[in-house]
Amino acid sequence: MPLKDPPHGTAPAPRPLSARSVVLSLLLGAHPPRLPVKDLLRLVEPFGVGGSTLRAALSRMVAAGDLRRTDAVYGLSDRLLARQRRQDEAVRPLTRPWDGDWEMVVITATGRDPAARADLRSRLGELRLAELREGVWLRPANLARPLPPELDRVALTYRGRPDEPASRLVARLWPLPAWATTANTLLTGAAAAETPATRLAAYAAMVRHLLTDPVLPPELLPPHWPGDRLRAAYAEYQRELAGPVGLLGAG
Repeated sequence: MPLKDPPHGTAPAPRPLSARSVVLSLLLGAHPPRLPVKDLLRLVEPFGVGGSTLRAALSRMVAAGDLRRTDAVYGLSDRLLARQRRQDEAVRPLTRPWDGDWEMVVITATGRDPAARADLRSRLGELRLAELREGVWLRPANLARPLPPELDRVALTYRGRPDEPASRLVARLWPLPAWATTANTLLTGAAAAETPATRLAAYAAMVRHLLTDPVLPPELLPPHWPGDRLRAAYAEYQRELAGPVGLLGAG
């Protein structure tokens, strides 16, 4: 979703979305992620986006590589399809019972330029790994997904059980109380939003926050963890938003 993530533990203030952000919000929630322009014209109207503004935004998004156009149908580019997959995984993460093992990735590649290092850090964060110290990333092995094989070119991957107690290690790796505070603030703000535009902005902030949820085993989470409530609230809004044209499709 568009909008910049608020810092952990602060009260995000959703702001009106631009035409680009409204279009991306709709398409990122659509399965399949493409819509005819006639449907987009109808869908963006409640968010204060007029027809001429929409058409100008669509042209700019195609030129920028955000969207692809086939006849009068607009769909997400490959880059944004990857973003949609991450968003879907954030709302419906695949987990398995935790047996106490941890995943560990130790970066071994040297001589990489700053852009390559930043890209690798971003990819490791998307895998919900956390950095213990420079070049050492880990998390509990409770996600039902393998680590991508291309990591072998730049890192060594391990699976094992650290000597440090898991609860203490989790506290060092993730600011869980701050994350929960922001999540509860987002839930309150979404419930109070009254107009279509402010609701879309509130739920856009919500799904962005879900992208930073470490999805830890239940036994390592603080009491009253709001992750599942945040996912349920966003999923309900997604179904509501999908109603007019069946945006969710069969996916």
